[in-house]
Amino acid sequence: MPCITHINLDDANLPPPTPEIEQERKVAMFDLLEDNMFVLPKREERVVPEGPYHVGLSIRDKRLIFDVNTESAEKAAEFHLSLGPFRQVVKDYFQICESYFDAVKNLPPSQIETIDMARRGIHNEGSRVLQERLEGKAEIDTDTARRLFTLICVLHFGG
Repeated sequence: MPCITHINLDDANLPPPTPEIEQERKVAMFDLLEDNMFVLPKREERVVPEGPYHVGLSIRDKRLIFDVNTESAEKAAEFHLSLGPFRQVVKDYFQICESYFDAVKNLPPSQIETIDMARRGIHNEGSRVLQERLEGKAEIDTDTARRLFTLICVLHFGG
């Protein structure tokens, strides 16, 4: 079964998230565990342990770390991704989210919808970057990429 059944964010050394960021995190984690696709491709004749998987996400030394284990705690993979390709899209995403959270409190629905469309566009860009960065390491579908991108943003919030 090629999926994630447990996700852990290593946010122990990060500042406490805002209520909005915490809500985004909870929703992304719930949605991710409800429905996702995560496949580790075979590499160089090595046997790849089959899922489902437990995935740990952390940021160390300015790198995004995916620590992937089977449900029986067997190491399945670990990959380190440079955060460089994510920086601008994460920054843009936080700015548009801040605008969106402010708009929800003060603006009419038509303006909120416009900001939300822009937010979704930036979110889609971030998930596309993630899929590109994971190419050859893990295969994920668009919805899984979107949810993982949200969690990466949560980690970036403190990093």
